[in-house]
Amino acid sequence: MSGTITRDDFARMIAGAAASIRAQHNLLSELDCATGDGDHGSTMLRAVERLERSFAPGGPEDLKVCLREAGWSVLGVDGGASSSLLGTFFGGMADAPACNEPIGTAALAEIFEAGLKAVQKQTKAQPGDKTMMDALVPAVQALHAAADAGKSVMEALHDAAKAARAGAEATREFTARHGRAKFLGEKTRGHPDPGAVSTSLLFEGFSNGLGESKGESGNA
Repeated sequence: MSGTITRDDFARMIAGAAASIRAQHNLLSELDCATGDGDHGSTMLRAVERLERSFAPGGPEDLKVCLREAGWSVLGVDGGASSSLLGTFFGGMADAPACNEPIGTAALAEIFEAGLKAVQKQTKAQPGDKTMMDALVPAVQALHAAADAGKSVMEALHDAAKAARAGAEATREFTARHGRAKFLGEKTRGHPDPGAVSTSLLFEGFSNGLGESKGESGNA
């Protein structure tokens, strides 16, 4: 595949992420029943629907505009902290100067890093706190590592999906320190964090969506 990706390729990544969430939204709600109010799956469904609309054919061709609109749209989803932080993440991506450049692996890492930094301004959660950050931080770190290693965008997304999945699975052994789940204390052990799992599904979808469009396997 080409060394760079386009706004339309990014739209295919979004479509892949939406498909990934739709396939597993019942699981997300089941996980949330153990530590929350059981609506994480339905919240994520509404969020990815808005993401897809922001990248729909006939919409803005400017990636920065699409990301900004996606962020604001997801922020409007009634889903508590998860939709707020997810909207912040996508809106924050638009702050990356790399949005205006041909998007190779290094530029993609910068775009996702900008999204992560925006989220970090909204939450004090760190990896180990049993939140989405347990999947998001290692995923972004994997993108940077892939860029430093000279890997392609497809390879970088594969690595990011793998890192996010490992981070999400690790939350099974953590005790929640943020959100409603923190009041359950040790009772949260043994259950993966739904926010981390949904974040890992998004990255899996990013990889699969781009891979399918290029005729390559995107499975991590």
